[in-house]
Amino acid sequence: MQIDWIDTFLDLVDTRNFNKSAERLNITQSTVSARMNALENQIGKKLFKRSRAGTELTAAGIAFEPHARGLRHSWSEALRTARSSENVDLAIRIGLQTDLATTHIGDWVANFNRLFPRTELYIELDYSNQMCSDLLAGNLDFAVLYTPRFMPDLHFETVGRVNFRMISSVTTSLRDVDPATYIGASYAPAFDRQHQQSVPNLANARVSSGQNMAVAGMITSMGGTAYVLDETAQAMRDQGGVDFVIDAPILYQDVFAAFHMRHRHSLTHQRLRDVVRAHFSPK
Repeated sequence: MQIDWIDTFLDLVDTRNFNKSAERLNITQSTVSARMNALENQIGKKLFKRSRAGTELTAAGIAFEPHARGLRHSWSEALRTARSSENVDLAIRIGLQTDLATTHIGDWVANFNRLFPRTELYIELDYSNQMCSDLLAGNLDFAVLYTPRFMPDLHFETVGRVNFRMISSVTTSLRDVDPATYIGASYAPAFDRQHQQSVPNLANARVSSGQNMAVAGMITSMGGTAYVLDETAQAMRDQGGVDFVIDAPILYQDVFAAFHMRHRHSLTHQRLRDVVRAHFSPK
């Protein structure tokens, strides 16, 4: 059995389409079919049922899926362990929500280093959906993210909360915020829902971004009004040129630690989680 067969099988589970999987994996459709035929011959069972209505998993395919995910995860971990430097005890790959890195990464990495002095650390900034995929595949060991993707193989714990504050270069009153100069922010689905409920008249901004620093940069260069992380709002106000919109509601976003279910009782992963949780605890 080859790991390429497993990767192709799991991609087909997601797409349910041989053409789409071929495009995503950058191979031909005939290669996808050949890999699945080889895997089915190895197992001795049909894994997919193809018809005009589409591609569906057979009973054998449904039973095989969780084991396939485990195989891929174990393979990725085995590769990284074997390739790690000889003078370290452990290699850990950590994913951080992009927006959290600007204000939290220094403290977190310093504490990670203190806890694991003989550990090779790799820190990657990304978005929640991709980090969940990387955790499933074994390409990440631990992640701090905004939006959990609840799946049987992933474990999530709430570790804290960040606040978003409305700032403006033109007004300190919510009623005077001009929708024409409002810069939309789409940080996460939960944030978007709060925003829609709290300030529905500002929901359809002409200019918007999903990155905190991009929104802050646009306010600095163009002027206007927007929600940014509370730490960013404080810093921008201190620098001058913007102020808080004092009667605008404070919006929030829960922050989650995420790791593979098989590491739920791992002391290493629990210590990583505790470092992040302590950062959000009242000082």
